[in-house]
Amino acid sequence: MIKLIKSTFYQEQETKKKLNDFITSATELSMGEQCRAFENEFAQKQGRKYGIFVNSGSSANLILLQALINLKRLEGASMVAFSALTWPTNVMPIMQLGLRPVPLDCELDTLNVSPQTLKKITPKPACIFLTNVLGFCDDIAAIRSYCAQEHIILLEDNCESLGSKVGGELLGNFSLASTFSFFVGHHLSTIEGGMVCTDDEELREMLALVRAHGWDRNFSEARRHELQTQSGIDEFYARYSFYDLAYNVRPSEINGFIGRIQLAYWDDIVSTRERQYKQLAKVIQGNKDLLPMQTDHMDIVSNFAVPVICKNTETFKAYRERFDRHDVEIRPIIAGNMVRQPFYKKYARTNISCPNADTIHTNGFYFGNNPDMTNEELDVLGSLLTQ
Repeated sequence: MIKLIKSTFYQEQETKKKLNDFITSATELSMGEQCRAFENEFAQKQGRKYGIFVNSGSSANLILLQALINLKRLEGASMVAFSALTWPTNVMPIMQLGLRPVPLDCELDTLNVSPQTLKKITPKPACIFLTNVLGFCDDIAAIRSYCAQEHIILLEDNCESLGSKVGGELLGNFSLASTFSFFVGHHLSTIEGGMVCTDDEELREMLALVRAHGWDRNFSEARRHELQTQSGIDEFYARYSFYDLAYNVRPSEINGFIGRIQLAYWDDIVSTRERQYKQLAKVIQGNKDLLPMQTDHMDIVSNFAVPVICKNTETFKAYRERFDRHDVEIRPIIAGNMVRQPFYKKYARTNISCPNADTIHTNGFYFGNNPDMTNEELDVLGSLLTQ
């Protein structure tokens, strides 16, 4: 079988050996020094000022929206537009926090929201939570410019696109803040884990507060004293004082330690994914049954999984059966059109059609593109993509 996820970590045996040595010698495994080092090193590699490490990419989405509400940058009834082709926990926090979700259709040749689609939304949303799908993007620079012009908060869910670059800039750096996932099978694995990156110091502080109960333990001594003085809290009560709405989504030192090991492989992982995607994309380009992706505008395509979008449903069924017959593990493209998901139908109050996301939902699937792929597996996949 050509599996969707081939290993827990990149360079798995070496990573497991280092992890075993760390666990047997560590004196503390709750969030601490390793987590702080990983979030600082990750933010530096990503090219942002701050990183807030959490227990999953889904939690990263949740605390980001909660932090913006706590800071009064979003109100309870604010409209938040989101990519219709995405993962449910990009959308669920919008609903759970009382915000109003507005789906945005994608383009078939980029799988992503275009500035033209965003500009059609009326009234204008307060925020757009853009998903950078499978390592691709549309004209994200134009989206950033439009959001700045219209005073729309732009956020990026970059869980599938670590290392992708356009116009010399990494995806995840076009927005106020971006989220990342380190779940097994994503670009970097910490088993479970996620990150929020931002250059905004006020937002970074609120994210740290929201991550852990709403208390101030992860702040500097001077900032803790300032908060305690403002709230009239003495030293005895300070350790159990909570300043705003929050959760407990802390990672462990195990996650932080693994993250630091895997971070050293960033360049290898990204370059391998890019090379393998280019090889398979050439085959797709020559197959009239399939829709090719438009990536000429991108510097680096750090592809998470390879999408196969067929021109009609009959062809989709034939290719799906072909991949199944050759024991290749496949999945719907992310979660398909989010508007069609049961939870969305149950709770959403908007009825906006997304025809391109529908086409991907009914006529598409993806298979894994991981850096452990063998040449033999790539040859099999290439043959399956040939008309």
